[in-house]
Amino acid sequence: MTNFYYTCSECGRKYNITPDIMVCPECSKMQEPDKPLRGILEVILRGKTDKKLSLTGFLPVDNKYFPNIPVGNTPLWKPAILDKELGFPNLFIKDDTRNLTGSLKDRASYLVAAFAKREGIREIVVASTGNAASSMAGVGAAAGLNITIFLPESAPRAKMVQSLQYGARVIMVAGNYDRAFDLSLEFSRKSKNVLSRNTAYNPLTIEGKKTVSLEIYQTLKRSPDFVFVPTGDGVILGGVYKGFRDLQKLGFIETIPTIIAVQAEGSDAICKAFQRGEFIELDAHTVADSISVGIPRNGYYALKQLKQYNGKCLTVSDEEILIAQKELSSKAGLFTEPAAAASYAGFLNIRAEIPNDATVVLLATGNGLKDIDSAIKGIEFPKKAISSLGEL
Repeated sequence: MTNFYYTCSECGRKYNITPDIMVCPECSKMQEPDKPLRGILEVILRGKTDKKLSLTGFLPVDNKYFPNIPVGNTPLWKPAILDKELGFPNLFIKDDTRNLTGSLKDRASYLVAAFAKREGIREIVVASTGNAASSMAGVGAAAGLNITIFLPESAPRAKMVQSLQYGARVIMVAGNYDRAFDLSLEFSRKSKNVLSRNTAYNPLTIEGKKTVSLEIYQTLKRSPDFVFVPTGDGVILGGVYKGFRDLQKLGFIETIPTIIAVQAEGSDAICKAFQRGEFIELDAHTVADSISVGIPRNGYYALKQLKQYNGKCLTVSDEEILIAQKELSSKAGLFTEPAAAASYAGFLNIRAEIPNDATVVLLATGNGLKDIDSAIKGIEFPKKAISSLGEL
């Protein structure tokens, strides 16, 4: 028998899991403008779980509330050509491009939608650079929920098209993701019976994303040595840690793998804070829109995990990301968006420091069709059309 509650990641206070609490009421009083969120809550599992590792037994919402859609259970597979060329026989890709809407964000949306159904809430609001928006729109459509999205005007058109196809209400924001985040919070606070799905702000976004770690263990039957995580606001990173921590707590694994947070050079607030010990607001700019964040909302929580469990944080250039994206496509048959390719770019940067027999997992967090404009930068189109083979 298991039960769940929230605890503050800063002060340790405990709270019931209800729709009216998102961050710790006490620690959030310390919130500073243009800084990561204070008082991030995490879900604590108490009791015993099925030793067969039923993933729903690790989540705080009963299975009956989840929409009947294929989220999670994505493949963990070995890219044979890359394994051989790089000399890493235990290199794996956790392919979350296979989720319903094409990104890992479905894991969070899935749990948030189930929680809303349980609580009788009909509308969910979210700010996003695109993936969380299209994810919540698609999952919400399957769950019969109304979805309102605040989207920066610079968001890739493909992600906006996805959201509109799913029937979401899309509100364009004249500004960046951070401005969209603030406006969506204001909207949720002024509206009745509306649940915010904002990343980090809603604790269930971290909790939902932890399932990717549970599945990695489920497939390998052990903990990997290294996991490379594309990182923007730090919620996927926090979720990866949370999953392995739960596995350790319940006796499934003995050690937490070395987690490497990979950030784009133009959006590296967490890496800078990892080195300096403090967060400074950035004017984020990178080809990898899904990890383009000036204020990483989950920054304090993510930094705490990295330091406590001896993780690493590294940056890669946009050029390296686009090269990695093309190589994953041409040598592994996996077309990812730039943000997802950042994990492979990070691995290439430090592979000389990793033992060749180590088990390495790269998180592929989003499908390449979500951002064609960026993908175009890494390819060359045919220069002319032909009418006969003699013109070749």
